[in-house]
Amino acid sequence: MSLPIIDSPVYETTLPLTKKKIKFRPFRVKEQRNLLMALESGDKDTMEKNIKQILTNCTLTDKINIDVLPIIDVEFYFLQLRARSVGEIVHNKYKCENKVDGVVCNNTMEVDIDITDVNVSFPDNIKDEISLTDKIIIKLKYPEYSFIDKAGKFDTDTEMAFNMILDCVEYIFDGEQYHYSHEVPRQELSDFVDSLAQEQFSKIEEFFNNLPVMRKVISVKCKKCGFDHEITVEGIEDFFG
Repeated sequence: MSLPIIDSPVYETTLPLTKKKIKFRPFRVKEQRNLLMALESGDKDTMEKNIKQILTNCTLTDKINIDVLPIIDVEFYFLQLRARSVGEIVHNKYKCENKVDGVVCNNTMEVDIDITDVNVSFPDNIKDEISLTDKIIIKLKYPEYSFIDKAGKFDTDTEMAFNMILDCVEYIFDGEQYHYSHEVPRQELSDFVDSLAQEQFSKIEEFFNNLPVMRKVISVKCKKCGFDHEITVEGIEDFFG
């Protein structure tokens, strides 16, 4: 007689940027073990690849490509999946850096974070459609998760940032015609961005300097020195210590 098969519950979440509704199942023991091994390795690339694979495995909604989702959507989705698979509470530890009589307290503070109560923070007045001149408009999109795989291939942070900008151009409107990035040679797009005045390029940089981010502010009192801390946790790595 074969062993019984246990049906997995089905959950649903709505992604904060694309507003896609996704049905998913919790990850299984093997998937959790692979994730823990990736986290313990401390290797960012290994962790990100495991997150992508687990999300792909657990997604029940058709035609969801993790690679083309905005990074913030993927991170938010993973937190929801982790909450339904392992538990809603993540246990983190922080060092108290408050000084008492010139000496750092250095006490270890244990903090429980409810990851179902994590919000995505959207900056005010940041537009994805930017007027470069009276006629020319550039439309940007949020960085896709696939860019994470490319990021490590660049020699400098400047080169990485420039290529991310190129990847995030949706179209350029010249006053008469829309030039969509997927129809324009990469070198031509690069030459266009290189030709911008610094004031014009700064408008593009402002968009990327103010991307949405997962953020939670935690209030905790040090039990040793009594100092009241406000710890800001941002990004998926911070939520897992």
